[in-house]
Amino acid sequence: MKLSPRLSRRWASACLALCLSACANLAPKPAPSLNEGDVRLSGRLSVQVAGSSGRASGGNAGFELTGSPAAGQLELSTPLGSLVARASWREGDVMLQTPDSERTFATLDELTRELLGEAIPVAALFDWLRGRPWPQAPSQDLNPGTGFEQLGWRIDLSKQGEGLILAHRSSEPSVTLRARIESSN
Repeated sequence: MKLSPRLSRRWASACLALCLSACANLAPKPAPSLNEGDVRLSGRLSVQVAGSSGRASGGNAGFELTGSPAAGQLELSTPLGSLVARASWREGDVMLQTPDSERTFATLDELTRELLGEAIPVAALFDWLRGRPWPQAPSQDLNPGTGFEQLGWRIDLSKQGEGLILAHRSSEPSVTLRARIESSN
């Protein structure tokens, strides 16, 4: 099959862009060792933020969440597997590494607001992704087996058997987080 010169240039440009984007990623880093009670979860993550203007923002990424709310790491990668962001935290130290920079934050909420567009309760996320309420805050069960509400979020567990967890916050700006768990310890 012979490509037209115009299509050939577009194809070459697309390949060059793909190669350059593959260079702009973080170097792999061994996952932190797990302590008793720590988790390692990986899969696909989608976050959509919808403001009052009607414009939505967000994105999709592969993720690996390791550790605990006190000390852990969250890595985000492209669909092709390039590592594009690494968030790590321990008491008094919250850091975000991207291919272009390394930044520190006062809290995990500030970091997730920068990384995902809106604050996500990472401490609770460790439990939510395992299908249970975070024990540090009150929760309200929904219909048996369908989920719970906590911290202003509705956690839908109706498809947990398929590895899908859905978390939705309806207050402005509304946020929908979808996680497909592919592996866990």
